[in-house]
Amino acid sequence: MNFSHHTSVEIILTLLVAGQASLSHADAQAGAAIAKNGTGAGSACMQCHGANGEGQAAAGFPRLAGQNRDYLVKQLTDFKAKLRTNPLMGPIASALSTTQMKDVADYYAGLPAWKPELNAAPSTAQTARGAQLAHQGNWDEGMPACFTCHGESGAGIAPHFPSIAGQNSVYIANQLKNWQTGARLNDPQGLMKAVADKLSAEDISAVSAYLENPK
Repeated sequence: MNFSHHTSVEIILTLLVAGQASLSHADAQAGAAIAKNGTGAGSACMQCHGANGEGQAAAGFPRLAGQNRDYLVKQLTDFKAKLRTNPLMGPIASALSTTQMKDVADYYAGLPAWKPELNAAPSTAQTARGAQLAHQGNWDEGMPACFTCHGESGAGIAPHFPSIAGQNSVYIANQLKNWQTGARLNDPQGLMKAVADKLSAEDISAVSAYLENPK
């Protein structure tokens, strides 16, 4: 009888795991469809964020591949609620249901995350100043290091602190400027606003360039 009991438990657990795996797969498929085709009411994500979620650096569209799921869901929710504003993302997020947001976030979170380009030559703006701000901050101004909140090597801490390592410099610079001007306000307890206000234009250029390929 004990053998039968344990066998039944094992079968139930196996079915539960299989069911969860199937659900996860279905969610990933649904998210991929939204990313590639849109929803009818909203444009396809890949039009701006690239075929593989790599972003479009020149246009300042961010990399989504490998970004943490909870952060992506929060940003889509904030766009829909108008807590974060953008003329392109607002209508797209408004066309998504909560389930669709989770599906597309699952899809992008499951794509390969950014990896350091070990042989890439540093840009002229990728200076010691950028590395200092990312790793050590500027305590003379009371500013913590970027990686204090965004995790070791900038890998991100969900749901409020995204991965910033490997993010394109145009997007990062634009967001820092948006926090300075108050165009973006959905940071927890005004933390990013406080940090951005302590950065000069030269600092923004340096740290944004460094974060494209931090070492």
